[in-house]
Amino acid sequence: QVQLVESGGGLVQAGDSLTLSCAASGRTFSTYAIGWFRQAPGKEREFVAAIRWNVDRTYYADSVKGRFTISRDNAKNTVYLQMNSLKPEDTGVYYCATTASIVGIVGVTIADRYDSWGQGTQLTVSS
Repeated sequence: QVQLVESGGGLVQAGDSLTLSCAASGRTFSTYAIGWFRQAPGKEREFVAAIRWNVDRTYYADSVKGRFTISRDNAKNTVYLQMNSLKPEDTGVYYCATTASIVGIVGVTIADRYDSWGQGTQLTVSS
């Protein structure tokens, strides 16, 4: 089991930048990928970005491509989500999650493929 703690959310204005962090502990050696998902009020949880734990592969939703960057620091067991040019539609609770399963390009975008989830951190982008 992997424990995850997100941090870095807050209230920002459109166009601002913010970095979220996801600190992992526990059985991190079994992690295949870590993903970021978000959920806006009244909407389903949606994929934002993911990164493989042991190889340099990243994945992004079209809605954030070019604005968000996911990265990791294996020594610190931490994954970051750098968010630039934030928009009001980026508002939501951001969750990080891990999967130990070997999932493909499509699998990393599916919430049900992830095993462990953090408690989430709120991001609000005002217009």
